[in-house]
Amino acid sequence: MPAPAPLALPSRIVQHLAADAAASALALADFVAETLRAALRERARATLLVSGGRSPIAFFAALSRRELDWSRVIISLVDERAVPRTHADSNARLLAEHLLQNAAAAAQFVPLYVEAGDIEEAASDAAARIAALPTPFDVVVLGMGDDGHTASLFPGAPGTDAGLDRAQTHRVVVTRPPAAPHARLTLTRRALLDSRTLILAIHGERKRAVLEAAATASPEQLPIAAFVQQDAVPLQLFYSQ
Repeated sequence: MPAPAPLALPSRIVQHLAADAAASALALADFVAETLRAALRERARATLLVSGGRSPIAFFAALSRRELDWSRVIISLVDERAVPRTHADSNARLLAEHLLQNAAAAAQFVPLYVEAGDIEEAASDAAARIAALPTPFDVVVLGMGDDGHTASLFPGAPGTDAGLDRAQTHRVVVTRPPAAPHARLTLTRRALLDSRTLILAIHGERKRAVLEAAATASPEQLPIAAFVQQDAVPLQLFYSQ
């Protein structure tokens, strides 16, 4: 199967196109591993922030086997459900099972959500942990839903406006997606753009159409637009049919 045609997106976005999801996951693992190696040649530590969900599992499994000095890599999440780490919906659990394995077991994991008195307190605690990480983050890997959400910045969800606000000083906010069973913690637009390399990984024709629409949509309509339209941080797109 041939690679797909390039997407109709701003030319500053570098497109890595693959024929299928498996090939894209391997290419993404290679790219992230090499970017982390380059970061470690220049700095004592490297930071990697990733998205959860089922889509990145193949990428996590491949990356976990890549050789680099994982003991100097700090891994955290761009968003998390407000559930214990043992819960089936926990992104921290997902990473423990699929990324923090093999060579990558030596990495330091910094959780986003830790149970607290209430979710606002959990968000404040998470913001303090994120603020303690070296910045700019070396690599941030985003995904995108069919509704144009990224991280846990969902269109129309309570908390998303605060998360997208360019003037937002908090690194972490609470969002409450109406159709989802759990409240979320998510890094804000400003925090996510405090990175050296920003990656978006998506698959399928439906998401292709949504992403192309985001090139001209408002972030309130399609939150991913905030990252597609910005030019402060290089955006690398990994797309497969």
